[in-house]
Amino acid sequence: MTGSSKVLIIDDEPIARESLDALLAGEDYQLFFAAAGIEGLAVAAAVKPDAILLDVMMPGVDGFEVCRRLRADPELEQIAIIMITALDDRSSRLAGLRAGADEFLSKPFDSVELKTRLQTITHLGRYRRLLAERTRIEWMVEHSEDGFVIVDASGIIRFANPRGRNYLNQPEEVVGQHFLAALRQCFRLEPAEAWNHWEVAGEFKVPCFLVQPETLTARAFWLQVDTLSDPHDDELGRIVRMRDVSSQMGNYQDMRRFHTTVVHKLRTPLVAMYGSFMLLDTYGAEMPFSEIQEFVHTALHGIERLKSEIDDILQYINVPVLALSGETIMISSFQAHVTSLSTQMGLAQITVSIADGLEDLLMPLTPQALDTILWELLENSVKFHPTKTPHVAVTVRPQGDHALCIQILDDGVSLSSDQLRSVWTPYIQGEKYFTGEAPGMGLGLALVATLVWQVGGEAHLVNRVDHSGVEVTLILPILDLS
Repeated sequence: MTGSSKVLIIDDEPIARESLDALLAGEDYQLFFAAAGIEGLAVAAAVKPDAILLDVMMPGVDGFEVCRRLRADPELEQIAIIMITALDDRSSRLAGLRAGADEFLSKPFDSVELKTRLQTITHLGRYRRLLAERTRIEWMVEHSEDGFVIVDASGIIRFANPRGRNYLNQPEEVVGQHFLAALRQCFRLEPAEAWNHWEVAGEFKVPCFLVQPETLTARAFWLQVDTLSDPHDDELGRIVRMRDVSSQMGNYQDMRRFHTTVVHKLRTPLVAMYGSFMLLDTYGAEMPFSEIQEFVHTALHGIERLKSEIDDILQYINVPVLALSGETIMISSFQAHVTSLSTQMGLAQITVSIADGLEDLLMPLTPQALDTILWELLENSVKFHPTKTPHVAVTVRPQGDHALCIQILDDGVSLSSDQLRSVWTPYIQGEKYFTGEAPGMGLGLALVATLVWQVGGEAHLVNRVDHSGVEVTLILPILDLS
């Protein structure tokens, strides 16, 4: 046993406490004292002793009650208890056992017997706590969202919790298999050099990952791996933890792609503006008026594009407040919003159909949020139509008893399966020119999705089956203000 065991002595008689102090002074114990039952409970809670020598006959709260309270406390229930009593009758000992005592000593007690029993009982107290701690740890490991695997010095799996077996795609049993061989059946091990070092040295110098690459039907799956090993005891093996970091990796990649897109989109109009103004500044005095007009037109077009891109960014950043201000909008005003927006963008060929009986229903969107959604969807219809003159059909109909379905169809381009999978993220564009540049940043549909999702709705986009173009369907709950 390493370190000093802590022993609490609870006895109301000063002479008894002094006698026990003298008897145990030369032993390897840390002694604590309490002169009453309530005080003893407080000291026990503070010091968490390995064992308690507990007098039975005390005024107020007696030893039996102290024992019962200790056993009822989850933090103290595992402490070993020796009850010291002048009573030697069978009924008293039964009462002590029912209260939860482990051992009994009768006064006057033999010093050798006391030391022997105390040594045994402190071992028992520590064992109980270790067992309880082990039980708790086993429960946490079994129910953890992280995968835990113990690998011996030869690389053989000696233990795997349920999540670890799941990550290794072997839900039943993997004990006895070679760890790296099991991993390579399911994952790419990256970076390879770090995994090679782990195989030799049993430790990671840099973050290591297990990767299942992205497919047409699923995003990439990432596990980050770290290990705990004792360099002084190879027999214990290495504990390997596998943690799902797919969301974090996806967010990191998405942020980087967003950053790249912003830089590219803002730089492109700036280059056109800067080049035009630089040429005008340098050679404007020598240029014919028609050429000056051409450069001014190019610069102005760049300014308009830059403004549009910045507006998109600011609108996307501010989207969380758009549908949460407490304002609402009636279906009866829906057509007026569509007409106003389509007029602003020069969209002439558009029809709106609203099912009967919906006029007085409320949507959980502000007028600004509805305008934002409609603007983004209608603008996409224009932007991605080959001649910029789409035919657009908008319908509003009930969806069950508690929701609305808003559907917008156009006859522009259709999307690839990869684009359809990622269409609601702010990093995908429906179409790119061979230069890699397309008007708009791909923020629009993500903006639509954010607004719809945050009010409990759904957003879907599919290719039309009867014609080229896409079909956008928004499901919005009906707002009940009753």
